Amino acid sequence: MTHQAQRRQLLTCAAGGLAAGLAWPVMAQTGPWPNRPIKWIVSQPAGAGPDILARYIADQLARSWGSAVVVENRPGGQNVIGTQAAARSAPDGYNFFYATTAAMVTNGFTFKTLPFDLEKDFIPVALFGRSPFVLAAQPSTGIQSMADMIARAKAQPEKLTIATEGPKTFSGMLADTVAAMAGIRLTHVPYNKAPEAIQDVLGGRIDLICLPDAALSAYIANNQIKPLAVSTAQRVPNLPQVPSLSDTFTGFEYAGWNGLFAPANTPAEVVTRVNRDIQALLRQPEVVQRLASLGSIADSGMGTAAFAAFMKAERERWAGIVKAIGIKAE
Repeated sequence: MTHQAQRRQLLTCAAGGLAAGLAWPVMAQTGPWPNRPIKWIVSQPAGAGPDILARYIADQLARSWGSAVVVENRPGGQNVIGTQAAARSAPDGYNFFYATTAAMVTNGFTFKTLPFDLEKDFIPVALFGRSPFVLAAQPSTGIQSMADMIARAKAQPEKLTIATEGPKTFSGMLADTVAAMAGIRLTHVPYNKAPEAIQDVLGGRIDLICLPDAALSAYIANNQIKPLAVSTAQRVPNLPQVPSLSDTFTGFEYAGWNGLFAPANTPAEVVTRVNRDIQALLRQPEVVQRLASLGSIADSGMGTAAFAAFMKAERERWAGIVKAIGIKAE
């Protein structure tokens, strides 16, 4: 073999080796999904209601997938920190955002600017369930029903105090919406943390409270707080004796929800697979029961297209609510 022929052979082998070396990382990642741990970002702190729900569902899915689902808490900035982290994560089918209504809808109306686009930067994957809120009273007030509360507020304008997580949070906007529809004025007392609000109601320092069912259910069960109404259109299974706000305001429904989203450009086949597996999970009776105990009504009927349509409708609905109660973006 001539020197030139040997050189050509060496170059060919080297090129082949380089091609194989470049191909290896791609081949290593193209096996059946999932073939490595999956990450879910949660924009609330560990131990919060959404975090507890996320970890339960993640654990159930990890068992069926045979791959770990790691929940990463990124709280702060009224969900903005976690949402931004999720939007910037790699769209490789292994990064998802476990989000609430506040993170994916209402923040778009209460912030003038956000470091992401809620519609363009995310793909709706699956809805897990709807989370009713509860309007309740401190028992010593003697208020036993929505009618009692409205009558008291009309007789004593602004005297009744109501604890929420802030006027531009989900609970705060619900309280203001109810007051506007009833034609009453309540004194809004915002809290940064739900447990602090609950303690002030239990201690008799605040008259009313508006928080998610999950946050109040234990106190309701112990008769420490008197539930007046739930925010869903129908009564909820774990509080069957509590009327719906729609009994007072016909057609009214105001429920939070929790769902899974993926960063834009995540492979469609992964999104479809995750949606299918979540729907199957949510049809299991023991899962439905567990979610109900955590304050979430399971919803197993939405494919990816239906969930995308739901998100569009939610943004339109919330645009009307925000306008009606005069919320200004800041």
